Amino acid sequence: MQITSTIDLLNKVPPLISYFKYWLEKEDKYSLQSPFLFTTYQNLFSFIKNRKEIDLEIEVFREQLLLSKEVIEVQDFGAGSKSVNTAKRKVSDITKYSTSNRKFAQLYQFFCTLTPAETVLELGTCTGISSRYLSTVTQGQLYSFEGCEEIARIAQPAKDFKNLSIITGELCKTLPTYLKNVKKVDFALIDATHTYEGTLNYFNQILEKTHSKSIIAIGDIHWSKGMEKAWQEIRNKPEVKLSLDFYECGILFFDFSGEKADYILDF
Repeated sequence: MQITSTIDLLNKVPPLISYFKYWLEKEDKYSLQSPFLFTTYQNLFSFIKNRKEIDLEIEVFREQLLLSKEVIEVQDFGAGSKSVNTAKRKVSDITKYSTSNRKFAQLYQFFCTLTPAETVLELGTCTGISSRYLSTVTQGQLYSFEGCEEIARIAQPAKDFKNLSIITGELCKTLPTYLKNVKKVDFALIDATHTYEGTLNYFNQILEKTHSKSIIAIGDIHWSKGMEKAWQEIRNKPEVKLSLDFYECGILFFDFSGEKADYILDF
């Protein structure tokens, strides 16, 4: 028990240090010099404000999952969960600890709307909260990838969200197969495995299908030292013209009129 407690404490130290650094370096809209970035940042908050009464049925679905007593067998192909890392997990715990809150789900929605949003990918369906949010702004088809069949079953909408397709299976196999038949990717949310190797690999695969108006979001960029390393390497790639660090996620642009830039933003 003592060893487990010590390990848990050590696991929490790097994220705390990362957040303190983020808190010291983050900028608000008044310190932004780029007109494009200033406008985009303002529009993000306006978008969230204007959708205050929209997609509330998704939050009803979240509440149902949080109240669920169901326990499922989880196949974990990534770094696992810091809160519940057992084979059998409560649906309520998975939803509580492994899904994006409404604020960040809407952030993903907003950046998706800045693209043509005809082909949208989500790596890491989890219980389908972010999937539903992205579905409502996707103009074409949303393909969400989930490794665990039981979690995918929970996430699968019974009705509505007709442009959402959940692809089940180990991501290292399903993603390459899917990308072979796709000409372009407009928006992608990479929120799976949470490992350095996996995140970098998925990004590089999707990068080959991006265009100047594509945007890629990466979840939990400060989740671990490995994820921070992956984020640093990705944002330094020459194809990336602008990166935005919102602590819980990073946003990547491939078209920016100014010089290559990286920003840490308050959210």
